[in-house]
Amino acid sequence: MGVRVEMPSNQPIVLLREVTGERYLPIWIGAVEATAIAFAQQGVTPPRPLTHDLLKDVLEATGNELVEVRITDVRDGVFFATLVLGSGTEISARPSDSIALALRTGTRIVCSDEVLDEAGLAVPAEQEDEVEKFREFLDHVTPEDFDAPQE
Repeated sequence: MGVRVEMPSNQPIVLLREVTGERYLPIWIGAVEATAIAFAQQGVTPPRPLTHDLLKDVLEATGNELVEVRITDVRDGVFFATLVLGSGTEISARPSDSIALALRTGTRIVCSDEVLDEAGLAVPAEQEDEVEKFREFLDHVTPEDFDAPQE
């Protein structure tokens, strides 16, 4: 779904959505990773490769393919991920870095049912329209919209 900022802590969250279900998975991430994910979603190409762009280039230059990103576990609020290469090699990684790389390579992101059961949030389909309308409202609201007329 993208990157959001939780208020009032101002902490970035990457929000993943289940493809065939109604669950969302919020993962708190760092500001640098949030920027990397947002850049990839928006198609922003920096003048020099950022870390995730560099890793993508290294994979391509060495003939390795990232075939899947797996969100594998959550322990004490900390999420864990695995990068799966075409050779079968699996590399432990942070979900935020894994998602940023997956967006750059067009790789699918999967999540274990156990993680979704523990940390996922169910939003019934009939509420999704309301959630989207609320997000759109938040994207466009200004403080002036709340000014009360003086009496």
